[in-house]
Amino acid sequence: MPRIGPRRELKIALEKFWSGKIDEAALRKAAADIRAANWTRQRDLGVTVIPSNDFSLYDHVLDTSAMVGAIPKIYGWTDGPVSLDVYFAMARGSQKDVGDHDGCAHDHSHGHGVPAQEMTKWFDTNYHYMVPEFARDQTFALASTKVIDEYREAKALGIQTRPVLVGPVTFLKLGKGESESFDRMSLLPKLLPVYIDVLNTLAAEGADWVQIDEPVLALDLDDKEKTALKTAYSQFALKVPNLKIMLTSYFGPLGDNEALALSLPVAGLHLDLVRGASQLDSVLKKAPADLVLSLGVIDGRNIWRSDLSKTLGRLEAIAAKRAANRLQIAPSCSMLHVPIDLDQEDALDPDLKSWLAFSVQKIGELAALSRVLSLGRDAAKDAFAASDAAAATRASSPKIHNPAVESRAAEKSPGQSERKSPFSERRKLQDKVLGLPSFPTTTIGSFPQTEEVRKARAAHAKGQLSDAEYDAFLRKETEKAVRWQEDIGIDVLVHGEFERNDMVQYFGEQLSGYAFTKHGWVQSYGSRYVRPPIIFGDVSRPKPMTVGWSSYAQSLTKLPMKGMLTGPVTMLQWSFMRDDLGRDQVCRQIAFALRDEVVDLEKAGIGVIQIDEPALREGLPLRKGDWKAYLDWAVECFKISAAGVKDQTQIHTHMCYAEFNDIIDAIGAMDADVISIETSRSKMELLDAFVTYKYPNEIGPGVYDIHSPRVPEVPEMMELIGKARRNIAADQIWINPDCGLKTRGWPEVKSALTNMVEAARQARMG
Repeated sequence: MPRIGPRRELKIALEKFWSGKIDEAALRKAAADIRAANWTRQRDLGVTVIPSNDFSLYDHVLDTSAMVGAIPKIYGWTDGPVSLDVYFAMARGSQKDVGDHDGCAHDHSHGHGVPAQEMTKWFDTNYHYMVPEFARDQTFALASTKVIDEYREAKALGIQTRPVLVGPVTFLKLGKGESESFDRMSLLPKLLPVYIDVLNTLAAEGADWVQIDEPVLALDLDDKEKTALKTAYSQFALKVPNLKIMLTSYFGPLGDNEALALSLPVAGLHLDLVRGASQLDSVLKKAPADLVLSLGVIDGRNIWRSDLSKTLGRLEAIAAKRAANRLQIAPSCSMLHVPIDLDQEDALDPDLKSWLAFSVQKIGELAALSRVLSLGRDAAKDAFAASDAAAATRASSPKIHNPAVESRAAEKSPGQSERKSPFSERRKLQDKVLGLPSFPTTTIGSFPQTEEVRKARAAHAKGQLSDAEYDAFLRKETEKAVRWQEDIGIDVLVHGEFERNDMVQYFGEQLSGYAFTKHGWVQSYGSRYVRPPIIFGDVSRPKPMTVGWSSYAQSLTKLPMKGMLTGPVTMLQWSFMRDDLGRDQVCRQIAFALRDEVVDLEKAGIGVIQIDEPALREGLPLRKGDWKAYLDWAVECFKISAAGVKDQTQIHTHMCYAEFNDIIDAIGAMDADVISIETSRSKMELLDAFVTYKYPNEIGPGVYDIHSPRVPEVPEMMELIGKARRNIAADQIWINPDCGLKTRGWPEVKSALTNMVEAARQARMG
């Protein structure tokens, strides 16, 4: 279930704790209240198998690292329970040392404190997990009893739960070793005893089932990984005989891992039948008769209401073939990825609202299906009538279709996705027009959204601040940001984006075909939540979206001012997308809308335009066999959005927190003049691909991790620049942070960017 609380109670508690406004006991009390509310809500709505340990203060993979004692030496932990200081240092970094660092391999000569662990996307979602780190001499030990404690906690409330664990093979596969050649599966024999200890303790406490998530079953697995799965579950069956395991896979079909999954000695198997409907017939034929099948028929990753009649027809056909006590119905995956309760939304279009379901409503759908399967169709007449009505009105609604938009998106003219000249020619013109030094500096776009900025936005939204007053406030903030950038010597400026709420929401609010919620928050990472827009209909741009603010900012300075847009793939990927049209078709509609904005920015005198695509990698299908088709249309959509400008206009793009090396050819094919990417947390590891792939254009490898409050010193940045120069020609390199600075505070931003500019100055000196 979503762990954030209906009113973002977890975020509020975490940020108060981090700022010293509450103590650890108060934070833990707030967390316990959220868990109790989640369990009680599910029970009251009719859920019969309620999960525990699906809550986390920050991230469930980080929780697993804490459970098994996979704590790098840098964090000063030796044994005993993992403290919150250590836990949050792993998550966020720390401006001060954590614990005793005797024997620590970290070099403190470049500053103080410890950096956060690397963060990347959880499969193909927009949720970020903390990447486990493993050493060759890695040892594991039970260092957090969170899963046991929370099972006991629910039991004390009179609620029997099924504890959830990240599976050992998924945990190892999603981690990183000391080198690319390090075989993480070789650590399994050391890891399994900790899992076995935890499982036996849960059984002794009264748990009869445990859910173990192995979403790697939806991936391409090598022989070592398949052997590891066999070994792990054979050991569990042998050494934990009193506990039943529900093996859970999601985000896609089992594919060629089907036989493996069905051969494992587990009591149950969960199938994602939203993203993997094609696997059902085969699994039904081959599954052992005593295997409990959990059928993921309710979409855990999107917000559209289920067609209950259609879903019931599928379930009735399955129930006719399999005993009722060998079937469970469930969401396709964790509902971490959807908002909590649609009933909080009082401003949505009534038709649109009738088409939606958030996590509470999805539980209601499951309960209705269960009642009908058990008691007959009269058991949930109202729920089914409402579902049928919503399906009918949505199918025929004129709010969804725009023939002009559909026609434009279907165009296939040869030149619509290509710049006029190749990069080598464009670069000469851009160098002449922009006149930038070597190692030019810039930022990714946003500057701190201070409490003052947030208060002004809220006051304006409530009508307490007039349009003119709000505009004057934003102009003042923008001018201060421009002047400060000039003062410290940044080469390509940004206007700070003080008028923007979220990099997708801001644009979606100005595009047709989009809708927004007030309380539809989902977790991106830690205390960072977003409200994904809802793409419900055809997308177009009624009028310019950013031209006014970019033009105003450019009027304040003679230096280049960078216009900032969110790219079509990211606009798609970070939204709840309509499920009645293909992703590629929706993306093309967005691309043409953004193309209009890019052309208007150029006409307004903006010579540098950044089209961010941080979600390009995350949208990649989980199976490599499906990559090419996706990358073909994703790259084409980016190029459609960028290709309408003249050669002298410099197009940037930005990507962060994902593994890019395996799609480097596609990134090159995007033909952006400059790409900036996250590299500081990974210590420039993401540039390894450039050893063999000679990236043709310019690149800004991030030298400052903005997701940590830690301020890196100049020598540390110089070290990263030096690593970049080993793989990239000096005349290709830009100097920039990893990502936008919206979530940071001005004091740390000013210190870090001042250091960044100084590092660039030193790099120019050789």
